[in-house]
Amino acid sequence: MAKTTERSPYILVCFQECERMNLLLAEIRKSLNELDAGLKGELTISSSMETLQSALFNDFVPDSWARLAFPSTKTLAQWLNDLMSSCHELDSWTQDFVLPAVVWLSGFFNPQSFLTAVLQSIARKTQWPLDKMTLTVDVTKKVKEDFGHPPREGAYIHGLFMEGARWDVESGIISEAFLRDLTPSMPVLYVRALPAEEQEVRNTYECPVYRTKQRGSTYVWSFHLRTKEPPAKWVVAGVALLLSL
Repeated sequence: MAKTTERSPYILVCFQECERMNLLLAEIRKSLNELDAGLKGELTISSSMETLQSALFNDFVPDSWARLAFPSTKTLAQWLNDLMSSCHELDSWTQDFVLPAVVWLSGFFNPQSFLTAVLQSIARKTQWPLDKMTLTVDVTKKVKEDFGHPPREGAYIHGLFMEGARWDVESGIISEAFLRDLTPSMPVLYVRALPAEEQEVRNTYECPVYRTKQRGSTYVWSFHLRTKEPPAKWVVAGVALLLSL
């Protein structure tokens, strides 16, 4: 445990995520073992077992699992893929507790807590008051595989999609969506913190970030993204970033 004596904001996020993942995995294991015993005739089949069996048969995420997981509109098979990816990310992060080169924001139970940790870690380093700081986002021209280590401050994040428009990588601005590509994936974003008054908001659109296409209560944060068009155009188009499709 010597490695983790320094409880940085990122390490606390990692612990919280592992805790929630362990709760979810324990519930999955328990409910599947019960169902297995019920089908073998070792236990009486209860209504919760029947509900679980029906969800598995129909490729839905069972309610008892969904309650402990992050919001998702995916089928059970797709959801399990995401769950395995999240486990893998957390597993590699806990090997040395060094921030991954590029963080998969979509894989967190609580992406807000990670973004807040970016603010907190820079506030600690610079002694700026946290309530006077804000996150700023630079969209890179690169993909996850192009990065070998995390930035000196802040974090690289990936796994976001844009709905209602697309990101023009060459020009570095929001552009009209292509007809067939309704939710194009974003390149890696570089997220860091700076004093709020230094945030460049001219020629930007305050783009909301949501967990799923359902939007609403799945709101996570807002990022200022560069635009040559009036921001009102993207407001009307309902442009947003999504963590999962």
